[in-house]
Amino acid sequence: MDGDFAFQSDELTRSLSLLGERVASGQSVSAASPSFNLPSELPAQGVGGEPALMQLADGFFPPAARLGHAGYFAHMDPPTPWVSWVGALWAASCNQNLLHQDTGSGARDLEEIVVGWLAPFFGMNGGHLVPGSTLANLTALWAARELKGVRRVVASEVVHLSIRKAASLLNLAFHEVPVDSEQRLRSEALNGIDLGEAAVVITAGTAAAGAIDPLDAFPEAAWRHVDAAWAGPLRLTRHAGLLEGIQDADSVAVSAHKWLFQPKESALVLFQKPEEAHQAMSFGGGYLAVPNVGLLGSHGATALPLAATLLAWGREGIAERIEHCMELAEQLASRIAEEPELALFGQPETGVVLWRPRHSSAETVREHMQGAFVSLTQVGDEYWFRSVAANPNADPDRVVDSALAVLKSE
Repeated sequence: MDGDFAFQSDELTRSLSLLGERVASGQSVSAASPSFNLPSELPAQGVGGEPALMQLADGFFPPAARLGHAGYFAHMDPPTPWVSWVGALWAASCNQNLLHQDTGSGARDLEEIVVGWLAPFFGMNGGHLVPGSTLANLTALWAARELKGVRRVVASEVVHLSIRKAASLLNLAFHEVPVDSEQRLRSEALNGIDLGEAAVVITAGTAAAGAIDPLDAFPEAAWRHVDAAWAGPLRLTRHAGLLEGIQDADSVAVSAHKWLFQPKESALVLFQKPEEAHQAMSFGGGYLAVPNVGLLGSHGATALPLAATLLAWGREGIAERIEHCMELAEQLASRIAEEPELALFGQPETGVVLWRPRHSSAETVREHMQGAFVSLTQVGDEYWFRSVAANPNADPDRVVDSALAVLKSE
């Protein structure tokens, strides 16, 4: 058994070679049905490390959607750079636990450094990493309740479902605000309403349309939180002005596993006053050398893949890739506008393009598209294709041509 936990150079080299082969050979633009050939019960005897990986590879890789495929113009899920894979492998190999300084002092320091790099772009002064913006939003509203006595949450009717979840978990009332024709929160809808005990959630990049709510909405609220899970990284680019006003919020959520190109379960919750926020969410215990801050107890070195990517690319490299994605969205929108058989919802604001066939079912056309993949979303009573510019390798013409080919065959 000792060998299972010792460094095995040959085995590691072969497993990485297997990864490279499977990634390079993947051709699936969209997810297919999985086909794991595994026993129905836990086997009494193991097969060994390499055979286990080979067996899992046959079921895992073929149906996995290739997020970097030229035809993939769909969800808010980007392809990840190889340097982040290595960072994730390093983190897993040491299995650091940031709950304890004894087991994760270096990883704790690295997280503080990475947060310190990114927080100023949003006008925030600190925060910490969490496994996604669902927890970032919950953490921010928890701080609002503890620090400002917040008793209800105000947000648009198209706010991310994590906000409703957070309100429910924190026992806060939820007040829904209507949106305009471009899916932005109508701030005038609450004129004259007392917001003294309210946390207002302003979305920078709605899930369906990528819309940005008025970032100056409800300045009189007890707490103002910006859910910038999608559009937040624009602050590192020449499009930073789209999020002007975010620096006046009390807290901000950003998903690194979206436009910072990280593996899943990487996000930040940032605060204008991080010391106060962290103090309000700190808990001690006899087994802890320092108080535990926030929702997470045991917490791995998720800053390592992010740090590796930020160092490898730098701010200019991050900006270059995001700006390229924004250009792809503009190209897609322009091409759609030229096609009489297609309808465009509106000009993309944050790299999200909504479009559909004018006279056919969006669901049916999507089902028959070949070599390209788009996601679906519902706006009002209509279904629209949703093409999110998260993939720098996407080919707008390929995606439109695929949809037009289906329409011509009907």
